[in-house]
Amino acid sequence: MASYRSIPATSAIRLAKPTSNLFRARTKRDARGLDTSGLTGVLSVDPEAHTADVAGMCTYEDLVAATLPYGLSPLVVPQLKTITVGGAVSGLGIESASFRNGLPHESVLEMDILTGAGELLTASRTEHTDLFRAFPNSYGTLGYSTRIQIELEPVAPFVSLRHLRFGSLPDMIAAAERIIDTGGQGGTPVDYLDGVVFSADESYLCIGRRTATAGPVSDYTGKNIYYQSIQHGSAGADTAKDDRLTIHDYLWRWDTDWFWCSRAFGVQNPRLRRWWPRRYRRSSVYSKLVAADRRLHVSDRIEARHSQPPRERVVQDVEVPIRRTVDFLEWFLDNVPITPIWLCPLRLRDREDWPLYPIQPDQTYVNVGFWSSVPAGADEGATNRAIEAKVSELDGHKSLYSDSFYTREKFDELYGGQAYNTVKESYDPDSRLLDLYAKAVQRR
Repeated sequence: MASYRSIPATSAIRLAKPTSNLFRARTKRDARGLDTSGLTGVLSVDPEAHTADVAGMCTYEDLVAATLPYGLSPLVVPQLKTITVGGAVSGLGIESASFRNGLPHESVLEMDILTGAGELLTASRTEHTDLFRAFPNSYGTLGYSTRIQIELEPVAPFVSLRHLRFGSLPDMIAAAERIIDTGGQGGTPVDYLDGVVFSADESYLCIGRRTATAGPVSDYTGKNIYYQSIQHGSAGADTAKDDRLTIHDYLWRWDTDWFWCSRAFGVQNPRLRRWWPRRYRRSSVYSKLVAADRRLHVSDRIEARHSQPPRERVVQDVEVPIRRTVDFLEWFLDNVPITPIWLCPLRLRDREDWPLYPIQPDQTYVNVGFWSSVPAGADEGATNRAIEAKVSELDGHKSLYSDSFYTREKFDELYGGQAYNTVKESYDPDSRLLDLYAKAVQRR
């Protein structure tokens, strides 16, 4: 509050923080930063009530470290260690428990929010409910969470994995639907579900089951790489491969190599990996390298030196109804030269209304994640624009952490429109914070 009051009324407000998991282009603006140094860490864990109180800037890495000793975990743990709880709630998050636990904001019991008007309010399903429901996907344009109380769930010490290979995309999606509809596979409950597409004839579902049975476990923080361990079998064959991880290593299996994006830095080369310190094999290090590249234009200079055209960054996560997922994947593989592709099914936990990300209850979606670059087209953002159009055509949405090119009218149609404007006027009447369109859509 003191930090807020120190900022002149004529200045815009933003968070002053050293790291970010956003990948959208941002223009410099006259804005003083709110001091977040006191908003990190876990405030308390209640092992009997299965809840935790955390500061808004608490990372999931710190939260998981505090809850696992009690045999508990957040209901959804986003893939990267430095994602904050406040960031996952105001900017969405997803992981392999989302087919049964939905999105992180659905497990929030209450939040203390510093609004654009400078008020510190407690929002919940019974207090300031309009702010509580509009906060997810608001990206700090309605206020910033200072404290969040969330639900936890019991976990076991280990996760037993089965990687199922499919020779066709329709077969893979059909198998995912059966698992989601029944909650299990082969008569056994499934706790975690995601997948990877390497090509049209090589895709995998990764099925995770909790287990307390001790035994050998794999380690993908050293020379072995998790996503490479998934692949097995021959082209067109439907086969299975088993694996085991500790619950800790399962939750962070994607962070060590930033899914597969560490290959851009040569870290997957065995000779370099041997000398790359283990403590630097994490997403936060790679994201800093990417930020430095964007700032210094190193990649563009290398492309120009080799007489190659500049490249367009295509770093996106989209949600498509599961019945349209094969359509999207086939279109994507035909039009966008990026693989692998991550898949993560999700269903909302209940029928509550979240107006800024209005996906339908009682319907399964699949998050499709792809993170790379392609040769730039004649028009700015040509590939990203084509993806946006295809996702809308298939009744999907996309996350707003990266570059967006929507018109104002289309954006309002997809992300809350008048419902957002009403809440914005109530809790940030003087527009101390950017509005969502200004913050989320790439401005030129």
